[in-house]
Amino acid sequence: MTTVGRGKYTYELVQDWPKLPPGLSLSTTSSVATDSQDRVYVFQRGEPPVWVFERDGSYLDTWGHGSFIRPHGCYIQDDVIYLTDTDDSVAMRYTLDGRMLQIIGKRGQHSDSGTDVYGDLVPRAAPPFNHPTGLVPAPSGDLYAADGEKNCRVHRFTADGRLISSWGDPGKMEPNQFHLPHGILVDGEGRVYVCDRENSRVQVFDGEGSVVSVWTDLRPPTDIAMDSDGAFYVSQFGFNISHRYEGYPPPTGSGSALKDDQGRRTVRPDGPPQISILDRDGEVLASWESRKAHGLWVDGHGDIYTAVEDEKSVDKYVRVG
Repeated sequence: MTTVGRGKYTYELVQDWPKLPPGLSLSTTSSVATDSQDRVYVFQRGEPPVWVFERDGSYLDTWGHGSFIRPHGCYIQDDVIYLTDTDDSVAMRYTLDGRMLQIIGKRGQHSDSGTDVYGDLVPRAAPPFNHPTGLVPAPSGDLYAADGEKNCRVHRFTADGRLISSWGDPGKMEPNQFHLPHGILVDGEGRVYVCDRENSRVQVFDGEGSVVSVWTDLRPPTDIAMDSDGAFYVSQFGFNISHRYEGYPPPTGSGSALKDDQGRRTVRPDGPPQISILDRDGEVLASWESRKAHGLWVDGHGDIYTAVEDEKSVDKYVRVG
């Protein structure tokens, strides 16, 4: 069995962890989360969209038939599951057995950010939603959404779905500029962590949207989770030279950094996909190469689950450190 990590953050990899019934298979896996009993929910781009497993990988149930066009983000808190459908431009809350509690946005109605191309640096910021990527709750009861596949914003809502505020502008350099805000998390103090995927960084904000810090030296981050000790787990795509840079020069040399005209580093374009564990200041505690993970979760035992989209599966990292 493959062992990764270091020190207390050492894990054994269980590749293709789900034990699927004969004749059944997953489609493209987008995200994963666990409930209070550490049952595992996989959100995938096929029918049925939600699959439920025991902690040992045994199959339990599926639900959500016909309810989603393109599943994306999945988050669970207090045994409520928060889901986003990018192509329908809606964010939702469900019970764990598949009963919808709330929907934010109007199905199929997309705001105008000036582009209809996935992953483009959008010409302008737009209101909710244009292909949202994640919805998460805050201790205050407010809800925060990353609106990223065809927008560049973070939106804050009341618990009943009324828009409070939005922040973010298109850009590659400055704090509060986004190029595809993707995974999102709110910690116990109300700080908001946003995976600014195509800018290869995590931006940290207070609950009002003011920048607290920016974590760099990451490959394109897709999702972020936090364990009970306050450590942060970030899944990252490998750098792909075909990524768009909207007029910036291509990187040169292994491990080189893309820079603007003033010499400021914008991304670190080296290496395959990886998982990193960071402290509150964004310092790396452990890191290892992985399969390409679109979504990531840490359960109550400290085990890590990753939705490996290209392999249409889930990998599990069992904590042994």
